[in-house]
Amino acid sequence: MAINNTITFDPDTGIAYPVNVTINTGANFKSTFKVLKNNKNNFDFTGYTGSSQMTKSVSVGSSAFPNATFTVGFTSEAGGEFNISLGSTATGNLSEGRYVYDILVAAGGTFYTLANGNVYVYNPVSSAP
Repeated sequence: MAINNTITFDPDTGIAYPVNVTINTGANFKSTFKVLKNNKNNFDFTGYTGSSQMTKSVSVGSSAFPNATFTVGFTSEAGGEFNISLGSTATGNLSEGRYVYDILVAAGGTFYTLANGNVYVYNPVSSAP
């Protein structure tokens, strides 16, 4: 599997890595990640679960209603690799525009926001002849 994003995550600071993604409506979407620690060793996701959502906006003190929930799949837990994905039906239900998202992982009572950023959603311009 090709890695779209290699990010460095320091669990001691817990600061999310900024990553922007692009989704075309009506198409399957998948973005893959490899997570390294500051010492360049793989982040080990053994025993972790993941979640990721996108929403049109977030404001302080309110809970945003997610416009889509990504599937998070660990492809190599010990290798620090996972992906987020949405099927074509889910992307087809999105309106064009800018959204925000984050990726959270958790094990036991510990959780981290690994990445966050903008999601740019585009509708197709051309159609088949």
